[in-house]
Amino acid sequence: MRIPDSLVEKLITKKGGLDKEKLAGLHEQALADKQPLQDVVIKSNVITEKELTKLYADEIEVPFVELKATEIDHEVLKQLPERIARQYKAVVFELDKQGAKSVAMEDPDDIQALNFLQKQLGNKLKVYITTTSLLQSALDQYRGNISSELTKVITDEGSAEAEDEEVDEKDLAEDSPVAQTVNILIEYGIKSGASDIHIEPREEFVVVRYRIDGLLREANKLPRKLLGALVSRIKILSNLKIDEHRAPQDGRFKIEASGQVYALRVSTLPILDGEKVVMRILNESSKAASFNELGFWGEALAELQQAITQPHGMVLVTGPTGSGKSTTLFSVLSSLNTPNVNISTVEDPIEYHVVGANQTQVNPVAGMTFTNGLRALLRQDPNIIMVGEIRDGETADLAVQAALTGHLVFSTLHTNNAATCLPRLLDMGVEPFLIASTVRVVIGQRLVRRLCMDCRQAFAPDATLLKSIDKSLRLSDNGGIKRMHELEEAALKDGIGVSVTKEAKSKESETLSSTPSTVSRLWKANDAGCDTCNHTGYKGRIGIYEVLSNTTAVQKMIVGNSTSEAIELTAIQEGMLTMQLDGFIKALRGQTTIEEVLRVTAQE
Repeated sequence: MRIPDSLVEKLITKKGGLDKEKLAGLHEQALADKQPLQDVVIKSNVITEKELTKLYADEIEVPFVELKATEIDHEVLKQLPERIARQYKAVVFELDKQGAKSVAMEDPDDIQALNFLQKQLGNKLKVYITTTSLLQSALDQYRGNISSELTKVITDEGSAEAEDEEVDEKDLAEDSPVAQTVNILIEYGIKSGASDIHIEPREEFVVVRYRIDGLLREANKLPRKLLGALVSRIKILSNLKIDEHRAPQDGRFKIEASGQVYALRVSTLPILDGEKVVMRILNESSKAASFNELGFWGEALAELQQAITQPHGMVLVTGPTGSGKSTTLFSVLSSLNTPNVNISTVEDPIEYHVVGANQTQVNPVAGMTFTNGLRALLRQDPNIIMVGEIRDGETADLAVQAALTGHLVFSTLHTNNAATCLPRLLDMGVEPFLIASTVRVVIGQRLVRRLCMDCRQAFAPDATLLKSIDKSLRLSDNGGIKRMHELEEAALKDGIGVSVTKEAKSKESETLSSTPSTVSRLWKANDAGCDTCNHTGYKGRIGIYEVLSNTTAVQKMIVGNSTSEAIELTAIQEGMLTMQLDGFIKALRGQTTIEEVLRVTAQE
């Protein structure tokens, strides 16, 4: 549904609460982002998608319906074939005793769609309007669970056999059962919010696993005989050699699902029982998250914002693989991306596309290493440089030289925390005084699973649990409960743990979980979960951070070759919040659990 900008302006003005100045600002943003005003007002939380659709429904005098996808009878849904439902963005959700069919549409003004639906379903139609997201959920109901869908496709292939079969050309055709199987695996990966799809051969079957919110979950077991055709189909999509089975290969392809474009980064690896395939799912339609959405707040946010607005220097992001470093840098670069700035990057691989930035893929075979790429970038008149990873002394030295010569440099290192990053650069042979004079801030980070806001459970911790938390997180060494209470107040003020949408906003999210003397409330995942979180108790992930600012005291310690422990202690004394404490504040705010924080930060 596309509502004209003039009508959107009329509707939100009618709703009230928006002055002319803010409206003009939204128009400017829509022009700058080349987006309809409708998308900008929803994204800016001026109005929700549901509220805007309701106002539009009143304007065109079509009743609004809040579709409950899981409650639609499957036989009723099938009154309209899936292909037609998706093409015309309409679903049948109810039949009355007189035989009238209730149809929910995204755009009831689509005359061509209405005429076709009347021919298909008869004239007894009751037309309703619904939101795009609710309609998409209803369309997803055409599909069963992954097991039933795969079983249906694989049954067409005949009974499973223990041995691999030769791959025929017709097995790899677009409409073949194998092609359908690959499509289903990818669709369910996207639908379940997976970051990776693992297809793993075993002696008697093929295991399909999804990494969802950082944890692998087994989804299905396929017949062993499908392995060859399955791998070959994925290789064809990724432009890989289908006759090469002894060496690892890397490729990439794009698909469109639910109106969004996804890039799948493919990696094949020969293992004992055959070829294993891992597909990383990257949403290319997604916009960069704001720093608040990532989980930055308070002093950490202020120090990060100050560092990235400097004309030169170095900002480093540290953490293990899969800790969200690329996502953080994507948000930073997107916030700095303006027409008067030249942003150049050298990455391996390019995970996010920054519109307007010049991104270079590392290719060691062609001689394009991080070192050579960075050396070439320096001759490209850049303002901002992003090096995907500092892996050796030569790259580190070049990055430091770039920061010294008037460039703002961003990069990542694999270290356990922010303080360890500085001695790591010393180990690479970078002079201490150069590190002290170029590094602005070092960000250490991890990702924790976010509690499902619909089914999370609050509980009052007992004395034993509080004692255990105090010991694990060393609260007594960091100002005790009193300081944690002050930090929680600051986090609440910055919107941490407060629901954005009015429907989800509750008094619980706007009250504190601590007092100056004790912790009165903590949160845990619901064991049974709910439909929103697929009965896991968690939905999505959020970052926990420590931002080490290179103050005068820290600079002296770097030049004096101090240990990472001593540097960290000095930073904490100057007000740095460690990842564990940041996680604890977010646990108090109901965003995650203590168990999750300890799971990703435990070092003992």
